[in-house]
Amino acid sequence: MARPLEPNRRRSFSDPLAAALMPPPNESAADRERRLEAESEAKQVSDRIDEMLRAEKKEKRTKPEVKVLILGQSESGKSTTLKQFQLMHATAAFHADRIAWRAVIYLNLVRSVRRILDAVSPESDEAEDQETVSGRAISFTSQSSVISATRVLKYPQYRHALEPLRELEERLIRMLSSPNEDEPTHTAPRPDWSIYANGNSNTQVTVGKNGRPAPFITIPPSRTSSPLSPSTSLPSPGGSSNSSSKSKNVEVSVHHTSNWKKAFSLGNRIKSPKSAHTNEIEGWWDDPSDPVHVLNSCAQPMLALWKDPSVKQRLREKRIRVEEGSGFFLDEISRITALRYFPSDQDVLKARLKTTGVVEHSFSIADSQRRLIPWKIYDVGGARNQRHAWAPYFEDVNAIIFLAPISAFDQVLAEDPEVNRLEDSVLLWKSVVSNKLLAHVSIILFLNKVDLLQAKLKSGVRLSHHMPRYGDRPNDYENVSSYFYNKFGSIHQTFSSNKEREFKIHLTSVTDTRRTATIIQNVRDIIITVNLKNIHLM
Repeated sequence: MARPLEPNRRRSFSDPLAAALMPPPNESAADRERRLEAESEAKQVSDRIDEMLRAEKKEKRTKPEVKVLILGQSESGKSTTLKQFQLMHATAAFHADRIAWRAVIYLNLVRSVRRILDAVSPESDEAEDQETVSGRAISFTSQSSVISATRVLKYPQYRHALEPLRELEERLIRMLSSPNEDEPTHTAPRPDWSIYANGNSNTQVTVGKNGRPAPFITIPPSRTSSPLSPSTSLPSPGGSSNSSSKSKNVEVSVHHTSNWKKAFSLGNRIKSPKSAHTNEIEGWWDDPSDPVHVLNSCAQPMLALWKDPSVKQRLREKRIRVEEGSGFFLDEISRITALRYFPSDQDVLKARLKTTGVVEHSFSIADSQRRLIPWKIYDVGGARNQRHAWAPYFEDVNAIIFLAPISAFDQVLAEDPEVNRLEDSVLLWKSVVSNKLLAHVSIILFLNKVDLLQAKLKSGVRLSHHMPRYGDRPNDYENVSSYFYNKFGSIHQTFSSNKEREFKIHLTSVTDTRRTATIIQNVRDIIITVNLKNIHLM
């Protein structure tokens, strides 16, 4: 009968690792000593690696990194707030990007002028008369006031003189939508303005290597909205259905992965010098196909249109307040249409270009002890169809800056003209403060656009006409702003999942650099302090 295998030998057949660790047969004493010494050294190396991994994990756990979400509905001031952070904490990069915003500012100005032309056209007046008389639409003015509406007698002259802006608008949209870029890693150094200069509306958008159009522009389908909306859609003159009329009343947007700034940067638009015999530099002002030449030639009729008393009166009758929208530059026509116009910090802060997707910016911000703390700030889209992207960022965020534009009490959502903007902002605020995933997140509320609120109330717009609960209280800024302050504060107190968290309210106008810088400094100190406490460093 065969002898059973010893336990060690039985294990060696079934466990390859144990077999590998077994000493070799016929091992001498000297070999055994060397083997044990090598195993000891290997173990020490392994232990040091384990210790390094544990230390790295602990450092990550205790590293005072700050993550901030900027939330709010579309056009609430989120992107402007992010620009203010850039201006304060990444000043050199912000200034380097300023010239790239020139095309955006031009587009903002052109669309404002085109919108005014549409609003004061006789065709839009006739359509309004017909709709009011037939009862097919609700008018914000009475039938008698529409019939006796102010007529802009110089409209034909304005329309003729400003006709070049129609094609320029299309050119600017194409320039921003396809800066010869198919992938983030492939960008042409300089846009070829001449391909947009021939006035051909059939020019196609740049096609990428994959045969598809460059995917960085979004022009959503047009839809009718209230005259009180900042993105009011108005009929084109004569009911035209050309490409310009399809695109001019909807907001242009670029995807966050688009590197459009690089194509319009300073280095790509200036050569120096013109020749070896002069110190004069060559820039876009010498390029006959650059958009600035069309704008410069239209400067005087644009000024005349904006200053025309009958135009101002017609806009009041239609309750269209162009100056309340983002990207308002009509008061700066002479400066912006100059051939050698360079955007200022304030111009960039006011410029409007909708970005889709989540935009992340990293900063190193010093705390009160001058230690540099890494910050990541996320600006997420505020339109209703983009809010689903918020949730993934709730998990490890340290603070939320929520913007509610309190001047929008008489406006409606661009994406849903049946919904009041302020009511939507209130519901959105309630959903954020009551979210259990955010129970331990600090929240800073910006009741934004107080400058527009003051102007609106001063012009005679009554809050009680749009929010009946306000009642017969005084219609001045002090009382109205206090009402909103208490309203939003009480929502947090009532519905918050953690009433003990750090919570602050600020009345803001985020385009005001000096005032916003003070607020951001205060917000920064609060967030850093709370973050340090949470990781037990204080």
